[in-house]
Amino acid sequence: MTQTNIIGLGVLVLGAVLLFFAWRASQAPMDQMSEALTGRFTNNTMWYLLSGIAGVVAGAGLLWRGYAKG
Repeated sequence: MTQTNIIGLGVLVLGAVLLFFAWRASQAPMDQMSEALTGRFTNNTMWYLLSGIAGVVAGAGLLWRGYAKG
């Protein structure tokens, strides 16, 4: 396994963990009330969600690049 694959796997796992935290935060009563009243989730939930998506995409890209290279 190359160094690119290891880094990619780590970033992918980190992104998945952040997406899990985003899902858990979106289920909190205060976040549910905020979403019902404003139509948006709280800032913390959105940061978890966006960071998780970016991590998953970047990790998958690094893994793909590592496998395509070697």
